[in-house]
Amino acid sequence: VMFYVLMALRAELRDRGAFADMAQPRLDSLLPLVALGTVADVVKLDANNRRLVAQGLRRIRAGHMPPGLGALFSAASRRAATASTFDFGFALGPRINAAGRLADMTIGIECLLTDDTLLADTLARQLDAINRERRDIETGMREHAMLLAEALFEEGTEPPPAVSVFDPDFHEGVVGIVASRIKDKLHRPTFVFAASSAPGHEHELKGSGRSIPGFHLRDALDLVAKRHPGVLIKFGGHAMAAGCTIALDDFEVFEQALAQVAQEWLDERTLTRQLETDGPLPVQFRHAETVDTLNSQVWGQGFAPPTFSEELEIVSQRLVGEKHLSLKLRHHGEMVDGIWFGHTEPLPTKVLLAYRLDINEWQGQRKLQFLVEGAQLPG
Repeated sequence: VMFYVLMALRAELRDRGAFADMAQPRLDSLLPLVALGTVADVVKLDANNRRLVAQGLRRIRAGHMPPGLGALFSAASRRAATASTFDFGFALGPRINAAGRLADMTIGIECLLTDDTLLADTLARQLDAINRERRDIETGMREHAMLLAEALFEEGTEPPPAVSVFDPDFHEGVVGIVASRIKDKLHRPTFVFAASSAPGHEHELKGSGRSIPGFHLRDALDLVAKRHPGVLIKFGGHAMAAGCTIALDDFEVFEQALAQVAQEWLDERTLTRQLETDGPLPVQFRHAETVDTLNSQVWGQGFAPPTFSEELEIVSQRLVGEKHLSLKLRHHGEMVDGIWFGHTEPLPTKVLLAYRLDINEWQGQRKLQFLVEGAQLPG
């Protein structure tokens, strides 16, 4: 938004003759920051936004970027020369955001603004350390929140139409991340609450929610506010993400009210997880060069990367890191490595898998692997 404001300001100044005796200010040096902000904030990649992100990536890959961006790539052990939208969304963005969640958000801002390379490196390493702390907090909180969510329904039955969880030990800085994780696993609109840390607001809860397609979260909160005046102290957001503040004593009222709205708005189709794919992967494209070609393009919100699907034979499977499923797959007679992050349940010998292509780099070797996104039993 600020980039467009600057473009409009420059155009207005040009019309007023402000640049008659001087060069017009160039704005292209800001494109790396525009690209990072667009992707990290999950902005829809319409045609124009996709062009801006593509131009920002082109500059970064050529080494033209603020010192702070380069330092963040190094801190995240990512290569700026092969920068992708994945780096923005899953490496740089989380490190910048971590400061605002656990410490002082100005650390991330200063890192992006500074022209001092040494200071940028120091701040980037500080952000990386904060992000590691954030991950540790999130891991324990996510596991506990998932247990609370799964306690809302019996094993073998469907989850409630909306999920709300709270624990006095939850950290308000990561409630949104945890809500997203539960939403991804249960495919239900989810709110996670933590006790407010603001002085004088000890009896209030701050919640962050994430939604699924077909359920406008902000509009749902608006209806809850109308049906139960006073329960929502404040709220805001959009279709897929929202936040609110409630009194501690009103948690159960909110939980039931949100579930009631979800019961009315959602049906069997919207409550069933759907994954669009591009069909089977032609065997001639099963190589690292295909991955490099795909990674060089711009993917993101509203412009998803290719996902393939077909029935594959599971030759072997084992748990790695206690929470990921490592697979050996047979694809057109050839063995291919596969990984399903965050999934621990074993798969049958033959199964319909949805997957994306990735490169696993280990000890200087680059090997193609399938990143599993979902599975469906044959028939």
